[in-house]
Formats: sequence, structure tokens, C-alpha cells
Amino acid sequence: QVQLVESGGGLVQPGGSLRLSCAASGPIFSINAMGWYRQPPGKQRELVAALTSAGSTNYADSVKGRFAISRDSAKNTVYLLMNSLKPEDTAVYYCNTEGKQMTSYGLGPFRSWGQGTQVTVSS
Repeated sequence: QVQLVESGGGLVQPGGSLRLSCAASGPIFSINAMGWYRQPPGKQRELVAALTSAGSTNYADSVKGRFAISRDSAKNTVYLLMNSLKPEDTAVYYCNTEGKQMTSYGLGPFRSWGQGTQVTVSS
């Protein structure tokens, strides 16, 4: 099974920066897209940023101009650089990846989630 391991969360003051990382491992054949979601306290999970294998990006309106998603294809790792952080960015951030994996029956699709990493923006 494809597994994702996230890192980089923590406590930061308003206006500060953090960089999240998410490394995918397992029987990966190809990755179609990698992205970040977040779930603020008491709210539903929402898309923050996504990056396709073709290089297309998609950002939530609330983070445009402040967050940047990037990928190291050789390491199957996706990053989220978060600048000018605001208290409303406080949430558990989850990495998501989808693509094709190698199975005993051949290639099959996968979509995996990371365990989540807490980001708290507070003075």
C-alpha cells in the first residue's frame, strides 16, 4: 500500500512561515496528483492546494498569493510553503496523493491520505 508521511507542522506567530512536507512510499508506479487539504476545528476538510503531474496548480482563494505547492518527483515528495500565516490558517493539514500502484494483478489506482499534521497560528 502507498503510505504518506507528513512533517513540518507546529506553532507559528501570525505573519510567520512554515513548510510542510509529505513523502510517499510503497509500490508506486506513477503519481497523477498530489495535494494538501486542511480541517479547521469544528469545520469540514477543504482543499488548500493541488499539483498535477503536468504541473498545473490549484489553490483555495483564501491562500492564493501566500501558499505555494511544489514537488520533488524523484523523491515522491510534495511540499507546501506557507507564508504570511493567519490565525484562520490554524487546522490539521493532510496530504493526499493519487495515481497508479503495482499490485500482484498488475497496475491499479490508489488514493492515499497522510496522518495529518497540526498547524497553529497564534501569538
